[in-house]
Amino acid sequence: MASRKTKKKEGGGLRAQRASSNVFSNFEQTQIQEFKEAFTLMDQNRDGFIDKEDLKDTYASLGKTNIKDDELDAMLKEASGPINFTMFLNMFGAKLTGTDAEETILNAFKMLDPDGKGSINKDYIKRLLMSQADKMTAEEVDQMFQFATIDAAGNLDYKALSYVLTHGEEKEE
Repeated sequence: MASRKTKKKEGGGLRAQRASSNVFSNFEQTQIQEFKEAFTLMDQNRDGFIDKEDLKDTYASLGKTNIKDDELDAMLKEASGPINFTMFLNMFGAKLTGTDAEETILNAFKMLDPDGKGSINKDYIKRLLMSQADKMTAEEVDQMFQFATIDAAGNLDYKALSYVLTHGEEKEE
């Protein structure tokens, strides 16, 4: 078992190093620490890799014992190699950056802006976010508003917010 993992690591050192430096720069230090904690919880046998048995044990610790092997295999196949911490970060980085492109978020907001003004009333969007689908708490909505541009009339500039959500906070020069 160890020889298989060692073999896969040989010859890929430079590529893995380059990938890790890229992936680590995509996250803040606090996020990396949170991912490390999650990785450690999932790496049940503490060998530095997440494998099928680790996934089974993780699901069992969450009360789900009827997970099928083919489901676990499908999860593991999402990785391009053994799942060490760097691969784990790469996988989450790809998922997080690829989920809601700016255009997708903009289109969602545009559905709530039939006049095409580029803004939506702050109270209206707050009511929607707290009452529909994956309901947000008032604190979560207020936290989002911290990154939003809201004019004197209480209208949220959703184009600017979409940018911040997909590219990070705008840098003031």
